[in-house]
Amino acid sequence: MILPLFVGREASIKAVEEAMAGQKIIFLAAQKNIADENPAPDAIYETGTYAMIMRMRKLPDGRVKVLVQGLGKAKIEKYTTKEPFYQVKISKLQDTLPTTKGHEVAVEALVRTVKEQLEKLVSLGRVLAPDLLMVLDEINEPGKLADLIASNIGLKVEDAQKILEVADVLQRLEKVSGFLSRELDVMNLQAKIRSQARDEMTRTQREYFLREQLKAIKSELGEIDSKEDELEEFRVKIEASGMPKEVKQEALKQLGRLEKMHPDSSESSVARTYLETLVEIPWAIHTEDTIDIRRAKEILDEDHFGLEKVKERILEFLAVRKLKSKMVGPILCFSGPPGVGKTSLGKSIARAMGRKFMRVSLGGLRDEAEIRGHRRTYVGAMPGKIIQGLKQVKTNNPVFMLDEIDKLGSDFRGDPASALLEVLDPEQNFSFTDHYLNLPYDLSKVLFIATANLTDPIPPALRDRMEVIQLPGYTEDEKLKANRRLSCFFFEGFSFEYLCNRHFHQRYF
Repeated sequence: MILPLFVGREASIKAVEEAMAGQKIIFLAAQKNIADENPAPDAIYETGTYAMIMRMRKLPDGRVKVLVQGLGKAKIEKYTTKEPFYQVKISKLQDTLPTTKGHEVAVEALVRTVKEQLEKLVSLGRVLAPDLLMVLDEINEPGKLADLIASNIGLKVEDAQKILEVADVLQRLEKVSGFLSRELDVMNLQAKIRSQARDEMTRTQREYFLREQLKAIKSELGEIDSKEDELEEFRVKIEASGMPKEVKQEALKQLGRLEKMHPDSSESSVARTYLETLVEIPWAIHTEDTIDIRRAKEILDEDHFGLEKVKERILEFLAVRKLKSKMVGPILCFSGPPGVGKTSLGKSIARAMGRKFMRVSLGGLRDEAEIRGHRRTYVGAMPGKIIQGLKQVKTNNPVFMLDEIDKLGSDFRGDPASALLEVLDPEQNFSFTDHYLNLPYDLSKVLFIATANLTDPIPPALRDRMEVIQLPGYTEDEKLKANRRLSCFFFEGFSFEYLCNRHFHQRYF
């Protein structure tokens, strides 16, 4: 073959100049590592091509452009000179044909195979020299055919070198056929991928075109409504809600169903309400804890008079939460008579932690669906109190107070106390499933606090999951001091002696 080569290395340029001054014969061999700037003899392949330099021209950037014609294959026997450039002694390599019976048929079959493979490559879009196929039809020597194909299909240096080193013509054709087969597989896969992408794009474009036509028709008829905007708004909210993958898939599935429903149908109303609930639930919204023990003590003292042991236990609880933010349990349960500050203690804990506060009263609750939610098959179905509370505070890690947990009931509608076991158990509540959502929700970030007047009515299994903190009633002296603080706050214009007398307390307290 006749090819142009660009020579840039100083030693290689000197070798070219030396060859031009003599018989114009030069030996061309590939180096094993293309990044090697000064390859040693062992870094150069032994098998290469001896060629004649037909023309040489120096370029402005210092390089040399030479036009060479390959004459034949050869192998390096030894390096005779290494400075200022390599000089080698070579031995010519001749092609060999197998001497086994029927080798002519095998060679002919391989020749036809590689030609057909090359034509298939061209039909699949592989760019080759325009006159290559015409030249191949005129070549009768199988060795030259293999060399010509190998030099035009863009093989890597290592693969091309393997073909160059094979002297047996039949083996060389087999190697070329193998490389062509691999290239055909790649091209077929590329064609398949392009076809799939084109079909998908065509389908998407067709849907878009039909939807735009439908909008135009509705606009002409004056029937444009807000359904399209509503659906698009749902889609945007679903993407921005931070839902887990499985929840997002279900939301998009329900949105697809809603698109196909008539807006006035009852099923449409159910699906719309369900989607509204899904996007309003705080899947990824949370508040950062800001626990300062000194500040927490000030808040507890400011909100509550006395209760020193209770405050000390709460401060211990907050200190452990500060050291270990992902602490599992315990569930605090404040037990004591009415009016001792059980609920307000929960508010103080929320304020000290920098979290939002949510209170749910469980007194008289008998229906298990109030905790787990109603199934969507029922008319007027809605999520349970837990999910509704989270939706109300708009954060997934509030301080959640379960008030009057000792007044739970049970009847034919189920046992709410049993449903609360899953809510309060840290080994289960990371995948709490509300019947209305029918999807898992992570409650492990919620800080649950319970209150009760008595601990005996609480079911044993539920009581075992809680740490009960007893709040005794106030003594007469503590009530008097608390009243003085309230009196000074609310009746600032009265004298201290009047605020402390019995008549005042009987009248106002």
